[in-house]
Amino acid sequence: MIDIDNIDIANHEFTGEEIGELLLQSVKQMKNNEVAREHQIAVNNAIEARQKVGLSQREFAKIMGVSVRTLQAWEQGKRQPSGSAITLLKIATQQPHALLAIK
Repeated sequence: MIDIDNIDIANHEFTGEEIGELLLQSVKQMKNNEVAREHQIAVNNAIEARQKVGLSQREFAKIMGVSVRTLQAWEQGKRQPSGSAITLLKIATQQPHALLAIK
């Protein structure tokens, strides 16, 4: 049996037999309702705020006073919003109707 936790996955070349064994282990875990690993995915603040307000990127960027490209860069994690933009994102997340009132 392969102990996947003790293998350097990035540098290990799996044989066909090893891949088959890993797939079989995975199917057995699923059938037994076992969870091998859980992953927590952090939602980007800009994405969360825009989704709570329920606007397109274009509409949300206009309310925020930024270009669509800037909003996209925030959502993709390529850039970080400034202090005032962070405050507006918090307001949008916690009180979406407040941002919609200035639309």
